[in-house]
Amino acid sequence: MKYGKLIAAAATAGLLASGSANALLITVEAGGVYNSSVSGITEIDFSSGCSYAGGCSGSFDVVTGSVSGQYAAPFNLGSDNPYLTVPEPYTSALSATLDPGGSYNYFGLFWGSIDNYNSIKFSNSVTGDDWLVTGLDLQTVDPNILVEGNQVSLNDNRYVNFFFGAMSFDTIELISTSKAFETDNHAFAQVPEPATFALLGLGLMGMGLRGRKRKA
Repeated sequence: MKYGKLIAAAATAGLLASGSANALLITVEAGGVYNSSVSGITEIDFSSGCSYAGGCSGSFDVVTGSVSGQYAAPFNLGSDNPYLTVPEPYTSALSATLDPGGSYNYFGLFWGSIDNYNSIKFSNSVTGDDWLVTGLDLQTVDPNILVEGNQVSLNDNRYVNFFFGAMSFDTIELISTSKAFETDNHAFAQVPEPATFALLGLGLMGMGLRGRKRKA
């Protein structure tokens, strides 16, 4: 597997993969934002279960409320609000694979109780590209994210945007190695490349977030 270098900008600007071939820009909204502000999105709010057009598979539940030792409702979404959780694994990592039913270059989600054992892998089945982002990586985008899995903090419950520019993904995998990965209000769309990469701004510096490409 080949790993690409990624570049971090100022906290408010986001995170960008170096090289136009594997570009990925990540931005984090301020605390208290629960939905995407991107135009033309398809949103999955789990009120009808996991309703991705291409299906949902793997280890996940759509739940409400909190159960001690199993999952905790994302902060301020309400005790009766349905959300998706990837439960605690007993032996190894568990994951939920989500198929949006096409290729897109934008994805957003409300990421609850951000932890270093939560991660998201985006894949493109045609090009063989993968991008892996962990909860800890978000701290580079915004140092206010403590990555402590705090379910009652605006800092650790945030809306996160992923912009792929000229690239695209067709599969999203939510991965957890402990209890749990809670998330809601997923959004995806095809957006113009210039509008997304204008968010980056200036002041780039190197970092080691992983953007990988499978060998054919």
